[in-house]
Amino acid sequence: MEMWKKNLIVCWFGIFVAAIGMSQIAPVLPLYIQHLGVQDTATITKISGIAFGITFIISAIFSPIWGSAADKYGRKPMILRASLGMAITIGCMGFAPNVYILIGLRLLQGVITGYSTACTALIATQTDKEHAGYALGTLSTASIAGSLLGPTVGGFIDEILGLQSVFFITGALLLISFITTLIFVKESFVREEKKVLTIEEVWSTVPQKSLTVTMFLTFFILSVALYSVEPIVTIYVKQLSNNSSHIALLAGITFSASGLANIIAAPRLGKLSDKIGAHKVMLACLIGAVIIFIPQAFVQNTWQLMGLRFLLGLASAGLNPSVNIILKKITPSSLTGRVFGFNMSAGYLGVFGGSVLGGQIAGILGMQYVFFITSALLLANAIWVYFKVYKKLNLNE
Repeated sequence: MEMWKKNLIVCWFGIFVAAIGMSQIAPVLPLYIQHLGVQDTATITKISGIAFGITFIISAIFSPIWGSAADKYGRKPMILRASLGMAITIGCMGFAPNVYILIGLRLLQGVITGYSTACTALIATQTDKEHAGYALGTLSTASIAGSLLGPTVGGFIDEILGLQSVFFITGALLLISFITTLIFVKESFVREEKKVLTIEEVWSTVPQKSLTVTMFLTFFILSVALYSVEPIVTIYVKQLSNNSSHIALLAGITFSASGLANIIAAPRLGKLSDKIGAHKVMLACLIGAVIIFIPQAFVQNTWQLMGLRFLLGLASAGLNPSVNIILKKITPSSLTGRVFGFNMSAGYLGVFGGSVLGGQIAGILGMQYVFFITSALLLANAIWVYFKVYKKLNLNE
């Protein structure tokens, strides 16, 4: 078996386990905040947005730093650093005595970030362009599916063992990712640039600056849109289920519906991208997501919401991988870590903006408006992609 295929399998497993571990927190975070003493529903949604998003705004600052370190020292050391650091930090969250310590640990988690970025850079630099769509599309299923299946695991753990156990088991899963990476990932790393480049020098060597910036902005908007509902899903499910005693479990399954869809769709859309172009897949999936978000505001029960989240997962499976595929094809291998680092910064800023925006909109206007505004953002992104990416790349074919 070729090295890139072996690494793809190991990195897929590692990202999947890490994503499950980290995303277990999503459905229980509002409940944990309530457990730590906050009782008002509107306040819980706002604090949930801040606690969820603070990790990602700090990640946006440190992601280019770790990306540069990956180009300098290799991608495997960055994978090991991030997985072990997050295992310790998230495990400590289970001991948080109040929301301030919890938010502080979420902030520290952002400093240690870089796991999926390093894995993506590792696969991107070792995969030939003919198979880039398949490899990166498959890899994306690990992160997306793990992130969206994890909440179900978190819901079960909360039901059986309690809220704090979610954080302890998350830390254990991340430790497993560290061990599997240490043992199984092989990297033939050759440092191509001895001199430490400044951001300006790195940028001066990027061949297609306009398209690269467009990809960064697109990834930012996608992240804002797709994460705007994260802080409210648990509270929304609570309303729809008439305060059922199994809120964490139902919320977890609702999150996970999209994960199942991603497992089904992402590799197929990746192969389709190799054949017809990632820009075409991206535009079609954006239009689908615009349409699917709107009816989520009008659902009458949790099962309807789960069904729509599944459809959203089919559409979103072609979005983030398409950005990575295009960046991979237009970026020199010596700059891959740094460019992916900058792209992840844009994504982290988007996650922070989306989670805070969603929490604030829900607290001020009501939860239904989060879906309307998210759909409008995706529509604006679709128009942007059509003019700046789709038309440009079509002319180059």
